[in-house]
Amino acid sequence: MSESDQPSTASERPAARSLNSLKMVWSYASRYPMQLLIAAVALSVAALSTLAIPWQFKQMVDSGFIAGGGDVSPHFRLFYVIVAIMALATATRFYFVSWLGERTVADIRQAVQKNLLTLAPGFFEENRPSEIASRMTADTAVIEQIVGSTVSIALRNLVMGIGGTIYLFTLSPKLTAGILIGIPIIVMPIVLMGRHLQNVSRVSQDRVADIGATVAEQLGAMKIVQVFGQQTREADRFSSAVESNFTTAKRRIRLRAIMTALVIGLLFSSITTLLWYGAIGVAEGSITGGTIAAFVLTGGLVAGAFGALTEVYGDLLRAAGAAERLNELLVERSSITAPVRPIALPSPPVGELEFRHVHFRYPTRPDAPALHDFSLRIAPRETVAIVGPSGAGKSTLFQLAARFYDPQDGAVLLDGVALPSADPAEVRSRIAMVPQETIIFAATARDNLRYGHWDATDDQLWFAARAANAEEFLRSLPHGLDTQMGEGGARLSGGQRQRIAIARALIRPAPLLLLDEATSALDAESERLVQNAVENLMQSRTTIVIAHRLATVRAADRIIVMDQGRIVEEGRHDDLVAADGLYARLAKLQFQD
Repeated sequence: MSESDQPSTASERPAARSLNSLKMVWSYASRYPMQLLIAAVALSVAALSTLAIPWQFKQMVDSGFIAGGGDVSPHFRLFYVIVAIMALATATRFYFVSWLGERTVADIRQAVQKNLLTLAPGFFEENRPSEIASRMTADTAVIEQIVGSTVSIALRNLVMGIGGTIYLFTLSPKLTAGILIGIPIIVMPIVLMGRHLQNVSRVSQDRVADIGATVAEQLGAMKIVQVFGQQTREADRFSSAVESNFTTAKRRIRLRAIMTALVIGLLFSSITTLLWYGAIGVAEGSITGGTIAAFVLTGGLVAGAFGALTEVYGDLLRAAGAAERLNELLVERSSITAPVRPIALPSPPVGELEFRHVHFRYPTRPDAPALHDFSLRIAPRETVAIVGPSGAGKSTLFQLAARFYDPQDGAVLLDGVALPSADPAEVRSRIAMVPQETIIFAATARDNLRYGHWDATDDQLWFAARAANAEEFLRSLPHGLDTQMGEGGARLSGGQRQRIAIARALIRPAPLLLLDEATSALDAESERLVQNAVENLMQSRTTIVIAHRLATVRAADRIIVMDQGRIVEEGRHDDLVAADGLYARLAKLQFQD
């Protein structure tokens, strides 16, 4: 897949210019104030106890080693106490910040997924689900690292840097002032290079998402890849995605390495220069040996703290890019929503469906109209078959009936209510559907069957399975209805998957039944049995059947023949054959075969 095929790239999005994207992460982490407080206290104690080591070392040198070899045992015992406090505080900090990282990421993942489930199918035509899944894994892993590790390291180093600087002032204001003079020189590379690093980090995350999307696509199509002998091509395509990610990662690493080298080099050079002057002060007797020893230790801690902050800043920029990508999914709103005051559908349900002068184009195919001035009324409990060549617009009728899309012109009505005026959830509660592409979840057979009616009893499940000619193979499964189906129903044949999908629709107590090529994957015998069962169940429902195989629609009350988004013929089987139009030509081709 070429770069231009990618639905969303960094160049197509506004680049984040600061760490503002992390506000979204903070909004989730701040839901746990007690854990935040404990982590902050433990972090502060750990940082300050670290700074207490140079202070205690100064006391020990000045009062013990230098002052005539006094007893230094109390100082060492205090060292043990400081180390114990530091260890306990560090462990506490680690636990609570790790807990916060895991909890925050879990909440973000749930929020993103909850919002994704509300979006209209059109969103997933424009954004690849595999790329979205990569955001849910790769990007959340970056945020987990930031919340559960990097931020606490940054805050600890900040506390140590500020606290250490204050302590340095108490030791030697003159030397410390010299350190502060160098701070603008150290900060300048961060400001100048930080923005560019963030943009590169965002692109790097996009490339990681491309890898995940490519893997998901190839593994999902493994049989096609192998049967057509395209392993080498797919391996090359994956290698291309990996190398693209590596090239972008090299740019990010190079920038961070340059930032780190500049900052640490400048910082430690200034510290070395100042310590040189400090050593001269010791020789002149203007400061004590303990003071210069504490200054050296504290200066090293401060230098290390500020040096680490440069690396942390790079991580924060990378997390900001990840947060921005996830926030795009969080703030996305569905184009299909319920009105503020929805009109209730009639009760009890009627099952009448009507299309009035509908014009429709798919958002991703604006130049290819799917329906032209389409009008059709389907009466309650009527069975209508929709036939026609591929691309005629047959499946589009189902998409509009379930209100996955709204037409650009015209109206679709269910039981006399225009769909945009009703709650989509109520509309869909009156629809049972068997889609053209069979969907089987990686769950048990029971869960797949009762997906259409979750409170169904086992007796109801078996009744639907029997009606769909699925009972025999379901009873032969190792654990019956509790048998795992595997991802996409990998343990089942194509016909078995389709019969489960039919049973799932039949068990749903809905007045409108939509069957899109419902028997296309069945052999002749199974098709006959399922067709008989479906015809019996159709008697109490309004049913729309889409079928290319005309033998399955002969018993329909009406047959609607579509071509290029319009109705070109309408009637019963015998009348349409006699009319010698499009239906007759399709029937002649099929029945001759």
